[in-house]
Amino acid sequence: MKPDVHLCLVLHNHQPIGNFDGVFEAAYQDSYLPFLDVFEPYEGLNLSLHTSGPLLMWMAERHPEYIDRLRALVEVGRIEIIGGPQYEPILTMLPARDRIGQIRAYSAWLRRTLGATPAGMWTPERVWESNLTASVAEAGIQYTVLDDYHFRAAGVSEREMTGYYLTEDDGRTLRIFPGSERLRYTIPFQDAQETIQYCREVAERSPGAVLTFGDDGEKFGTWPDTKAHVYEQGWLRSFFDALCDNRDWLHTVTLAEAVERTAPVGKVYLPDCSYREMTEWSLPVEQQEQLDGVIHEFESDPRWPQLSPFVRGGYWRNFKVKYAEANEMYARSMDVSRRLAEAEQEGVDGGELAAARDSLYRGQCNCPYWHGAFGGIYLPHLRNAVYQHLIQADNHLERATRGADSTWAEAVAEDFDFDGLHEVRMSSDQLLAVVAPGRGGRLIELDVRELSHNLLATMQRRPEAYHRKVLSGPSDAGDSVASIHDRVVFKQADLDQRLQYDRFPRKSLMDRFYDDHASLEAVMRGDAEERGDFVDLPFEAKLRRAVDRVQLQMRRDGNAWGIPLSITKAVTMAAGSDTLEITYLLENLPVDRPLHFGIEFNFAGLPAGADDRFFSDGQGNRLGQLGHAQDLVDATALNLTDQWLGIDVGLEIDRPSGIWAFPVETVSQSEGGFELVHQSVCVQPHWLVSGDADGRWAVKMWLQTRSLRSAAAVSTSDQAVRV
Repeated sequence: MKPDVHLCLVLHNHQPIGNFDGVFEAAYQDSYLPFLDVFEPYEGLNLSLHTSGPLLMWMAERHPEYIDRLRALVEVGRIEIIGGPQYEPILTMLPARDRIGQIRAYSAWLRRTLGATPAGMWTPERVWESNLTASVAEAGIQYTVLDDYHFRAAGVSEREMTGYYLTEDDGRTLRIFPGSERLRYTIPFQDAQETIQYCREVAERSPGAVLTFGDDGEKFGTWPDTKAHVYEQGWLRSFFDALCDNRDWLHTVTLAEAVERTAPVGKVYLPDCSYREMTEWSLPVEQQEQLDGVIHEFESDPRWPQLSPFVRGGYWRNFKVKYAEANEMYARSMDVSRRLAEAEQEGVDGGELAAARDSLYRGQCNCPYWHGAFGGIYLPHLRNAVYQHLIQADNHLERATRGADSTWAEAVAEDFDFDGLHEVRMSSDQLLAVVAPGRGGRLIELDVRELSHNLLATMQRRPEAYHRKVLSGPSDAGDSVASIHDRVVFKQADLDQRLQYDRFPRKSLMDRFYDDHASLEAVMRGDAEERGDFVDLPFEAKLRRAVDRVQLQMRRDGNAWGIPLSITKAVTMAAGSDTLEITYLLENLPVDRPLHFGIEFNFAGLPAGADDRFFSDGQGNRLGQLGHAQDLVDATALNLTDQWLGIDVGLEIDRPSGIWAFPVETVSQSEGGFELVHQSVCVQPHWLVSGDADGRWAVKMWLQTRSLRSAAAVSTSDQAVRV
């Protein structure tokens, strides 16, 4: 009798909240459907399948026939359904109540839809911390899959990864399967016999062992070049044929069957970890480059196999340090989660709270909170989707506690983003604004409640380790199918010339001083020298509250060109209004020279390259698409209109002004290659300011966020009345 081995094939099919419908459909046609078509006839093969909540819910609506086929395979025991948190959050970024809630919510949905009660869970991005064990077990999960990289970091040798292990936290236990990195790189990129040979080696070395392959289903058709390789050239059929040809000693089993047939190998406590590439991506750029250099220098050394288990990258939570924008989304979700929990404890109406909870869970979807080989946080539509759901959750909470038709305005000072400084949240029935007095008095979030859109879901341009590849140019992978981590493909030409970095975040109410002759081109390139100290340093803040409005007043004594001067700025929000009133007062201005002063605004979620997204002047004359730079003279207004989103952002100024406006674009990495991505539009009114007899200069602006959906509804209503 031949030594035998068990092989657990665990597929993770995933699409995030906010991805385009066409992307869902293309992935379905290229990966999920053809995989099922090939798998179904192989009656001797079983596998475990996880499908992310957003994707499976989309399938249930758009392709119910797929759900029917899946249910039939579940009923005969060929597919084990793997659960997990419903909307694919990184579990370590959630409070325990949301971890447990998301897992239970998805288990209930799977039970209703597929008749399956999951005992296993997919851990999103395999981001693990030991304190997850108790939450996962409490949610009803018995086992999960992590990478063998986690186990090596705990001192487990390759030869000992021949099954699953028990771990424990707070007296709760969980089984964990080590997913094989070697199998991740052979399947489907190498000949099927490579996998068979590896399984044979393990079977001879450790008879009865359990090997686990756990990886993205998109590797089978959606990743670049894999559709032709896996299906048209027959790799998947050859792989399944090879498994069947060796079924006398190579048993493909589900995770549930492996737990039933085999005992745990032992007990282990795993360190805080993720898969290898993720730990590298979470490092600061300089350290990421250093680690990459060390690995390349030593990987050919004969001692490297013994050394490599002790070489580790960073820690997932530091993505919230690497990208302030990730921390802003995280802080927003934590605020909503806390307020939701408080409302539940107070016994507030359950209908609105249930809707708030679902929106909160959707807003915790992980993809926009980090960045690696995929677009992640650099994809505006994913960031916008997260904010859309978090704002919707906030709206549900406000309706639950205040009523549906109330008008109101309030302001609260608190450390909302966990940076040790107080921010001010000004909110009303129309808007929500978050201002950071301690960081230049900048406006860091501006939500339009009716559209559930954050106009400041912007992205700062910063160095990335892969920008070295951009500067080196694209590579030719030849005819082979390369792993997504090895491809260097340019989706546009001359990307090396488009690399640009921002000194400061792309937020609003950022106070800039330039040389007198600074130009639009210099500001766009980032070559215009900053001559003041107001952009990033703290302002003193004072809140004023009235029955129907709130005002935040901020003041800083600083300097420009070494000249002492003061800036006082105030932001006023009124109940029932879609407009922020903004006033500036500059004092102690010199009498013998003008100063070039500008106020930077940035607006996100207003894409370029479409005729229905455009600039217009105060008289309604179109000035061009939002991707076209503007250099206006003696202007008193500029509007940015996005007819698809349904918003008109208008900046009105009470004195003639120069106005610069231009797109902000990043060069970032995605699974398809390197690409230029429109992130936001920068708008800067600017003046050569001279003080009056008392050395004072003032300006008042109105920032209106008019919903075109409301305007269209009013127009239709008026027309109906006239008819």
